[in-house]
Amino acid sequence: MNEATLIEKLIKIEALFAGATTEGERTSADLARQRILQRLAELIPEDPPIEYKFTFGDMWSRKVFVTLLRRYGLKPYRYHRQRYTTVMVQVPEQFVDETLWPEFQKINVELSAYLQEVTDRVVRQVLHEDSSDVTVVDQPLLIPDAKDANAGPIQPADSETTQSQKVPKSNSSKKNKKKKKRKKKNRKR
Repeated sequence: MNEATLIEKLIKIEALFAGATTEGERTSADLARQRILQRLAELIPEDPPIEYKFTFGDMWSRKVFVTLLRRYGLKPYRYHRQRYTTVMVQVPEQFVDETLWPEFQKINVELSAYLQEVTDRVVRQVLHEDSSDVTVVDQPLLIPDAKDANAGPIQPADSETTQSQKVPKSNSSKKNKKKKKRKKKNRKR
């Protein structure tokens, strides 16, 4: 799929949710948007807006959703201390159920497929032709002196470099000893 095909699909998705009836409406993104805005305006008096909280797992989905909200004149926000992936909006429930969420899902599927395709192609061309997923194994491989990847930097094998680049031990063991001493004191009291 190329970029022009993706744009054409997204325009068709919006036209579908606008209830386009003629071929001209199906190809006109602006008319589709106007119909959706009109439907939203008609819903507000009979179905007052309520606050919704949406949480997204990736920045692309969040960006698509926020842009879709703004396209329909809705004002996305988040409260202080909410995560960046959280989007709040006040919108009629019927609009969310019948238009906003289904349209977002279809657009997101198409855009995600496109991004996945582009990413795979670039990774294969630039980094390595095998961009497949990792192999799933039943048991951990037995590697002598294996270190946890999150434990800190891996030290070089030669002794000269190792001597000059030693990483100091963490204070976590000292802190644990202090905690144990405090607990013993509290038990004695």
